[in-house]
Amino acid sequence: MKIKIDFQKMNGLIPTIIQDWKTKKILMLGFMNKEAWEKTIKTKKVTFWSRTRNKLWTKGETSGNFLIAKKVYIDCDNDTILIKVEPKGPTCHTGNETCFFKEIK
Repeated sequence: MKIKIDFQKMNGLIPTIIQDWKTKKILMLGFMNKEAWEKTIKTKKVTFWSRTRNKLWTKGETSGNFLIAKKVYIDCDNDTILIKVEPKGPTCHTGNETCFFKEIK
């Protein structure tokens, strides 16, 4: 299926939800531009646009904790991506399995 992602709504960036394909846990949220999207599809290693560094960033390029894309979904408005991944180690830079470990009670 040919997908036309709407990169115009958020000035070229698309929110991208990362979910463990086995456990179903939400691991992180990042942003992709068109180049990050194309690299992710081509290499199967999830790549984001780093808003702080202003450059492409493949998750795991320094830690070795890559996110291997298994299934990719786009929402009904073509402006949000969900990628189900096989994580190769903890996802969060803190060493936690997921970036969502701070529960608010």
